[in-house]
Amino acid sequence: MIAVLLPPPLGRPSRLPGLAEELADRGVIPIRPEAGGDEDPPHAARYVARASMEINRLVAAASPVALVGEGDAGPLVGAVGAAQRAAHRPVFGYVLVDALLPQPGSPTRAELERAQSPAGAEGEGGGDRRRSDEPPAYRSERLPMVADWPDAPCGYLLTDPARAHVARLARMRGWSVRETAPEGAAEALGELLTELRGRD
Repeated sequence: MIAVLLPPPLGRPSRLPGLAEELADRGVIPIRPEAGGDEDPPHAARYVARASMEINRLVAAASPVALVGEGDAGPLVGAVGAAQRAAHRPVFGYVLVDALLPQPGSPTRAELERAQSPAGAEGEGGGDRRRSDEPPAYRSERLPMVADWPDAPCGYLLTDPARAHVARLARMRGWSVRETAPEGAAEALGELLTELRGRD
């Protein structure tokens, strides 16, 4: 079973740095593509293109994969999945790790944050706050969306309590959800991937 671990955009480090090695110990083949080059706009399109080219380079065309999107990579998994279908590489599942959920249309990251966080839902403008390491247009650019997504079973892995509300939204969509501390992420992700593979 191959799990493509899509890193957070903008070269941010993973919150789960040892995940790939721990998955390998559990019989999952982890692939961690380099997805940099998205520092300039259009950030999301550059990320999707680079990640897709890297997956094409690292994984045989007919090999089924699961796409695991961490953090801000989460809303982009549908576009990366569409690129895999175009390359005739089946995607058997998607897992979002501490990430916002993709939404229909082409929302911005700020709109997703407002729609999916309790503070944003209360009109506090939580989605408009920009981190100091973000380019100016990063939160306001329109994200690519695929009309027929999801095309495979989905799961959500929560290791950051700040995203608990998003995990509840994932449950409401009928997704499989696992909650764990960061040190239990590999085991929980392995369980999720096995479950999604069985539903494919």
